Amino acid sequence: MALYRERDGRRLHVKSRLMGESLVGKTFMENLQVAPQQRLFPDVNIVKIGGQSICDRGVKALPAIMKEVVSNKKNYKILLTTGGGTRSRHIYSIGLELGMPTGIIAKFGSSVSEQNALLVSTLLAPWGGIKIGHDEITKLSNYFAQDCIPVMHGMPPYDYFALPVTKSRIPIHRTDVGTLIIADLIGARSCIFVKDERGLYTDDPKKNNKATFISEISVKDLLKRNLDDLIIERPCLEILQNSEVLEQVQIINGLEKGNLTKALNGKPVGTIIYKSKGKFT
Repeated sequence: MALYRERDGRRLHVKSRLMGESLVGKTFMENLQVAPQQRLFPDVNIVKIGGQSICDRGVKALPAIMKEVVSNKKNYKILLTTGGGTRSRHIYSIGLELGMPTGIIAKFGSSVSEQNALLVSTLLAPWGGIKIGHDEITKLSNYFAQDCIPVMHGMPPYDYFALPVTKSRIPIHRTDVGTLIIADLIGARSCIFVKDERGLYTDDPKKNNKATFISEISVKDLLKRNLDDLIIERPCLEILQNSEVLEQVQIINGLEKGNLTKALNGKPVGTIIYKSKGKFT
């Protein structure tokens, strides 16, 4: 960028491609040339611990998963995020009954997800577990240098600024979305969602025993199917499709011992949703 003065010499300006542009021009934005996105932490694996699927199961699920996280600590840098689970759904219901706007509902969700982050980080405290905030993401190198396992809540910080939705007022950007946004932000090595199901099915297997398992699929093909139910939040598909640095996300059953280790090792366990490639079912 270069500096230049107005003709009368009174004012100094910075010359750039964006000067004089409204930043809403469709043609301009589509043709804007930018540098490739930097991968800030390409060796970090983001692992989301499901709220309803894992945290709410308490002693029946969390200790075993925490043990597996710790066992992989020496080989992999892991940033954990947490979902909200049943308690977030309960407070959503109360808020909706009382006519609360989407931004307030989102704020409720953040507080519950943060409780689970505190829970997980406390369980991991003897092995370096530490609860961090969203604004500490640039300090990851420091935490890993101190042999920590950082844990943050997964709800994206839209809070009061959460986008209104057509009918339910339930925020569409919740903890799956927040986790994937962080993965894109840092250019993560992998993004793994730990759930209580094998992965993606054609329908909810808890409600439909005829639902068929999908081992791998592209975003494009998944969008074409227009499934009534998904195991991750729908905006995740668009985020993955638009990402410059992520090629896939993986959904695994954390209740099966060893699945997290397999996923960290790059094994095709659970369901892999690809940005644009892979063997599609």
